[in-house]
Amino acid sequence: LSLYTSPARETKYVENPQTQLEEGVSRLRHVMEPYTAWCQQMLRLTFEARTSLSSALCSDFSSEGCGFLQNPPAGFYPRLGVIGFAGIVGLFLARGSKMKKLVYPAGLMGIGASMYYPQQAVSIAKVAGTQLYDWSLQGYIAVESLWKDN
Repeated sequence: LSLYTSPARETKYVENPQTQLEEGVSRLRHVMEPYTAWCQQMLRLTFEARTSLSSALCSDFSSEGCGFLQNPPAGFYPRLGVIGFAGIVGLFLARGSKMKKLVYPAGLMGIGASMYYPQQAVSIAKVAGTQLYDWSLQGYIAVESLWKDN
């Protein structure tokens, strides 16, 4: 016989009733379940696309592109995020015409990129300015020749 005998207990599991907060959270989780599943699927697809893009860049172009993506300069991804977010804000602000949907995102992304890369922005602006000047001269000459012919 054991010295430490205890009487057999009959235990019964009793679940505590849910509070209003627990019920609300439960309802919210059930409502949000399709959206969270969609987000998880998008994250999975993004990861797969990123790995395939990385492998494609490494195999098709050069080791420089692969090395740049694997070891970017300091602050590259935050800058890229700000520029991309500026494009998304441009899409949000461009309600209405299709022209706005083209101009606003491109303009805001250009402004964001010019803040981070001012030297490249100046060189692109110089080239674009000379091209716009050439095109305007060609248009002026065309209109002038049409005006003189009539």
